[in-house]
Amino acid sequence: MRFLIAVLSPFVWLFCRLLFKIEFHGVQNIPGDGACIITPNHVTYADPIWITIPVRRRIYYMAWDKPFRIPVLGLMMRIFGAFPVNLDVAADASAQRESIELLQKGRALVMFPEGGRTRTGKLMPFKMGAFRLALAHGIPIVPVSIKGAGKIWPVGQMLPRPGKLTITYHPPIGVESVSEETTRTELKELARQLARKTHDVVASALDPESLPAEDGEAVTLERRHRR
Repeated sequence: MRFLIAVLSPFVWLFCRLLFKIEFHGVQNIPGDGACIITPNHVTYADPIWITIPVRRRIYYMAWDKPFRIPVLGLMMRIFGAFPVNLDVAADASAQRESIELLQKGRALVMFPEGGRTRTGKLMPFKMGAFRLALAHGIPIVPVSIKGAGKIWPVGQMLPRPGKLTITYHPPIGVESVSEETTRTELKELARQLARKTHDVVASALDPESLPAEDGEAVTLERRHRR
Protein backbone atom coordinates (compact mmCIF):
# COMPACT_ATOMS: atom_id res chain seq x y z
CA MET A 1 0.00 0.00 0.00
CA ARG A 2 2.78 2.43 0.86
CA PHE A 3 4.46 1.61 -2.46
CA LEU A 4 1.26 2.35 -4.39
CA ILE A 5 0.85 5.66 -2.59
CA ALA A 6 4.47 6.59 -3.31
CA VAL A 7 3.98 5.77 -7.00
CA LEU A 8 0.59 7.41 -7.50
CA SER A 9 0.96 10.53 -5.35
CA PRO A 10 3.36 12.37 -7.72
CA PHE A 11 0.94 11.84 -10.61
CA VAL A 12 -1.98 13.14 -8.57
CA TRP A 13 0.10 16.13 -7.50
CA LEU A 14 1.19 16.83 -11.09
CA PHE A 15 -2.40 16.61 -12.33
CA CYS A 16 -3.57 19.05 -9.67
CA ARG A 17 -0.71 21.45 -10.39
CA LEU A 18 -1.53 21.44 -14.11
CA LEU A 19 -5.27 21.92 -13.69
CA PHE A 20 -5.45 24.08 -10.57
CA LYS A 21 -3.47 26.83 -8.91
CA ILE A 22 -3.31 25.55 -5.35
CA GLU A 23 -1.88 27.50 -2.42
CA PHE A 24 -1.22 25.75 0.88
CA HIS A 25 -0.85 27.69 4.12
CA GLY A 26 0.06 26.33 7.55
CA VAL A 27 0.82 22.74 6.54
CA GLN A 28 3.21 22.63 9.50
CA ASN A 29 0.14 22.75 11.77
CA ILE A 30 -0.59 19.10 10.95
CA PRO A 31 1.21 17.18 13.74
CA GLY A 32 4.07 15.03 12.46
CA ASP A 33 2.89 12.09 14.54
CA GLY A 34 0.25 11.16 17.07
CA ALA A 35 -3.51 11.08 16.75
CA CYS A 36 -5.40 14.11 15.50
CA ILE A 37 -8.78 14.83 13.93
CA ILE A 38 -8.67 17.09 10.86
CA THR A 39 -11.95 18.96 10.27
CA PRO A 40 -12.25 20.67 6.85
CA ASN A 41 -15.28 22.25 5.24
CA HIS A 42 -16.63 20.02 2.47
CA VAL A 43 -17.46 21.32 -1.02
CA THR A 44 -16.32 18.74 -3.61
CA TYR A 45 -15.53 15.05 -3.97
CA ALA A 46 -11.86 16.00 -4.44
CA ASP A 47 -11.52 17.69 -1.04
CA PRO A 48 -9.79 14.69 0.63
CA ILE A 49 -7.18 14.53 -2.14
CA TRP A 50 -6.49 18.27 -2.13
CA ILE A 51 -5.97 18.51 1.61
CA THR A 52 -3.64 15.49 1.79
CA ILE A 53 -1.33 16.45 -1.12
CA PRO A 54 1.26 18.45 0.91
CA VAL A 55 1.02 16.41 4.13
CA ARG A 56 3.96 14.06 4.63
CA ARG A 57 2.22 11.59 6.93
CA ARG A 58 -0.50 9.14 5.92
CA ILE A 59 -4.00 10.47 6.47
CA TYR A 60 -7.21 8.47 6.75
CA TYR A 61 -10.73 9.69 6.12
CA MET A 62 -14.35 8.60 6.07
CA ALA A 63 -16.05 8.55 2.68
CA TRP A 64 -19.53 7.81 1.37
CA ASP A 65 -19.82 4.05 0.97
CA LYS A 66 -21.46 3.96 -2.49
CA PRO A 67 -18.38 4.97 -4.56
CA PHE A 68 -16.50 2.02 -3.02
CA ARG A 69 -18.70 -0.26 -5.14
CA ILE A 70 -17.11 1.13 -8.31
CA PRO A 71 -14.07 -1.17 -8.84
CA VAL A 72 -11.33 1.26 -9.89
CA LEU A 73 -12.61 4.24 -7.91
CA GLY A 74 -13.11 2.17 -4.79
CA LEU A 75 -9.55 0.84 -4.98
CA MET A 76 -8.14 4.33 -5.47
CA MET A 77 -10.07 5.63 -2.49
CA ARG A 78 -8.71 2.87 -0.26
CA ILE A 79 -5.17 3.48 -1.50
CA PHE A 80 -5.44 7.10 -0.42
CA GLY A 81 -6.71 6.25 3.06
CA ALA A 82 -10.50 6.19 2.72
CA PHE A 83 -12.83 3.82 4.52
CA PRO A 84 -16.59 3.62 3.94
CA VAL A 85 -19.35 5.15 6.04
CA ASN A 86 -23.04 4.52 5.44
CA LEU A 87 -24.74 7.92 5.37
CA ASP A 88 -28.19 6.34 5.33
CA VAL A 89 -27.99 5.42 9.01
CA ALA A 90 -27.73 7.81 11.94
CA ALA A 91 -24.60 6.16 13.32
CA ASP A 92 -22.55 3.68 11.29
CA ALA A 93 -21.09 1.42 14.00
CA SER A 94 -18.47 -0.07 11.69
CA ALA A 95 -17.14 3.36 10.65
CA GLN A 96 -17.14 4.49 14.28
CA ARG A 97 -15.11 1.46 15.35
CA GLU A 98 -12.59 2.00 12.58
CA SER A 99 -12.25 5.68 13.52
CA ILE A 100 -11.56 4.82 17.15
CA GLU A 101 -9.05 2.12 16.21
CA LEU A 102 -7.16 4.52 13.92
CA LEU A 103 -6.97 7.20 16.61
CA GLN A 104 -5.84 4.67 19.22
CA LYS A 105 -3.00 3.76 16.85
CA GLY A 106 -1.97 7.43 16.66
CA ARG A 107 -3.24 8.08 13.12
CA ALA A 108 -4.43 11.33 11.54
CA LEU A 109 -8.13 11.15 10.71
CA VAL A 110 -10.13 13.50 8.48
CA MET A 111 -13.76 13.96 9.51
CA PHE A 112 -15.93 16.41 7.58
CA PRO A 113 -18.03 17.94 10.38
CA GLU A 114 -20.74 19.20 8.03
CA GLY A 115 -21.62 15.56 7.43
CA GLY A 116 -21.57 15.89 3.66
CA ARG A 117 -20.92 18.31 0.81
CA THR A 118 -22.59 21.69 0.94
CA ARG A 119 -25.20 22.07 -1.79
CA THR A 120 -25.32 25.86 -1.60
CA GLY A 121 -21.61 26.61 -1.41
CA LYS A 122 -22.09 28.02 2.09
CA LEU A 123 -20.54 26.60 5.25
CA MET A 124 -23.12 24.41 6.96
CA PRO A 125 -23.67 23.73 10.68
CA PHE A 126 -21.35 21.15 12.20
CA LYS A 127 -22.48 17.77 13.47
CA MET A 128 -21.20 16.56 16.82
CA GLY A 129 -19.52 13.25 15.95
CA ALA A 130 -15.94 14.47 15.48
CA PHE A 131 -16.08 16.60 18.62
CA ARG A 132 -17.57 13.93 20.84
CA LEU A 133 -14.80 11.61 19.65
CA ALA A 134 -12.13 14.22 20.37
CA LEU A 135 -13.47 14.83 23.87
CA ALA A 136 -13.82 11.13 24.66
CA HIS A 137 -10.18 10.40 23.81
CA GLY A 138 -8.42 13.75 24.29
CA ILE A 139 -7.58 14.15 20.59
CA PRO A 140 -6.57 17.58 19.18
CA ILE A 141 -8.69 19.13 16.43
CA VAL A 142 -6.98 20.62 13.35
CA PRO A 143 -9.43 22.92 11.50
CA VAL A 144 -8.88 23.24 7.74
CA SER A 145 -10.41 25.82 5.39
CA ILE A 146 -10.85 24.97 1.70
CA LYS A 147 -11.39 28.21 -0.21
CA GLY A 148 -12.41 28.40 -3.86
CA ALA A 149 -13.47 24.78 -4.35
CA GLY A 150 -17.07 25.73 -5.07
CA LYS A 151 -16.00 27.78 -8.09
CA ILE A 152 -13.75 25.01 -9.41
CA TRP A 153 -16.29 22.22 -9.04
CA PRO A 154 -19.83 23.51 -8.40
CA VAL A 155 -22.55 21.09 -7.37
CA GLY A 156 -24.16 19.63 -10.49
CA GLN A 157 -21.08 20.01 -12.69
CA MET A 158 -19.67 16.74 -14.02
CA LEU A 159 -15.96 17.63 -13.87
CA PRO A 160 -13.82 20.30 -12.21
CA ARG A 161 -12.59 23.29 -14.16
CA PRO A 162 -9.29 25.17 -13.82
CA GLY A 163 -9.15 27.72 -11.04
CA LYS A 164 -7.48 28.90 -7.86
CA LEU A 165 -7.74 26.99 -4.62
CA THR A 166 -6.44 28.04 -1.20
CA ILE A 167 -6.16 25.53 1.63
CA THR A 168 -5.39 26.77 5.13
CA TYR A 169 -4.34 24.41 7.93
CA HIS A 170 -5.05 26.18 11.21
CA PRO A 171 -3.19 25.60 14.50
CA PRO A 172 -4.47 22.58 16.44
CA ILE A 173 -7.12 23.10 19.09
CA GLY A 174 -6.04 21.20 22.19
CA VAL A 175 -8.71 18.93 23.68
CA GLU A 176 -8.65 17.30 27.11
CA SER A 177 -10.44 14.00 27.52
CA VAL A 178 -13.54 14.16 29.67
CA SER A 179 -13.68 12.30 32.97
CA GLU A 180 -15.83 9.26 33.65
CA GLU A 181 -18.03 11.47 35.84
CA THR A 182 -18.99 13.69 32.89
CA THR A 183 -22.71 13.41 32.20
CA ARG A 184 -24.23 13.10 28.73
CA THR A 185 -25.64 16.60 29.05
CA GLU A 186 -22.24 18.00 29.97
CA LEU A 187 -20.54 16.11 27.13
CA LYS A 188 -23.12 17.41 24.67
CA GLU A 189 -22.51 20.99 25.76
CA LEU A 190 -18.72 20.61 25.62
CA ALA A 191 -19.01 19.13 22.12
CA ARG A 192 -21.26 21.99 21.04
CA GLN A 193 -18.77 24.57 22.31
CA LEU A 194 -15.87 22.82 20.57
CA ALA A 195 -17.87 22.56 17.34
CA ARG A 196 -18.73 26.27 17.44
CA LYS A 197 -15.10 27.22 18.06
CA THR A 198 -13.93 25.03 15.18
CA HIS A 199 -16.69 26.36 12.91
CA ASP A 200 -15.53 29.93 13.57
CA VAL A 201 -11.90 29.05 12.79
CA VAL A 202 -12.80 27.32 9.52
CA ALA A 203 -15.05 30.24 8.53
CA SER A 204 -12.28 32.77 9.18
CA ALA A 205 -10.37 31.76 6.02
CA LEU A 206 -13.29 31.37 3.59
CA ASP A 207 -14.72 33.75 0.99
CA PRO A 208 -17.57 35.96 2.29
CA GLU A 209 -20.00 34.27 -0.11
CA SER A 210 -19.17 30.91 1.51
CA LEU A 211 -20.32 32.08 4.94
CA PRO A 212 -23.87 31.72 6.30
CA ALA A 213 -26.09 34.70 5.45
CA GLU A 214 -26.56 35.48 9.13
CA ASP A 215 -24.39 34.75 12.13
CA GLY A 216 -27.33 32.91 13.63
CA GLU A 217 -26.98 30.24 10.94
CA ALA A 218 -23.44 29.40 12.00
CA VAL A 219 -24.56 27.04 14.73
CA THR A 220 -24.14 23.38 15.38
CA LEU A 221 -26.62 20.98 13.87
CA GLU A 222 -28.02 19.79 17.20
CA ARG A 223 -28.71 23.33 18.33
CA ARG A 224 -30.35 24.11 15.01
CA HIS A 225 -32.68 21.13 15.33
CA ARG A 226 -33.92 22.30 18.71
CA ARG A 227 -35.47 25.39 17.10
